[in-house]
Amino acid sequence: MSKILADIAYVRAGDKGDAVSVGVLARTPADYPALLASLTPEAIARLYGDWVKGPIEVFPMRNIDGCLVLMRNGLGGSATNTLRFDQTAKAFGTALLRLPVIAP
Repeated sequence: MSKILADIAYVRAGDKGDAVSVGVLARTPADYPALLASLTPEAIARLYGDWVKGPIEVFPMRNIDGCLVLMRNGLGGSATNTLRFDQTAKAFGTALLRLPVIAP
């Protein structure tokens, strides 16, 4: 049975202008290598498709077994300018939890 990110991680998401910021923390230190292998800009871009127009960056934070995922031009303008229902990017984090887990 294949895993998804929700099986190995927690998330917290928010907006920074027109950027989506998602903190991802491994549930256990043993899950961290799989988190790193799974959270690639390419995999994240495939998951969100046309919703994210700009670059996607992943910043590992080894000291806390986590990563910061930054998706630029992901809100359709910004929280106060977008016509999207999720204008503050909270659902972006929940959606990221559907990402398939890759074994390291």
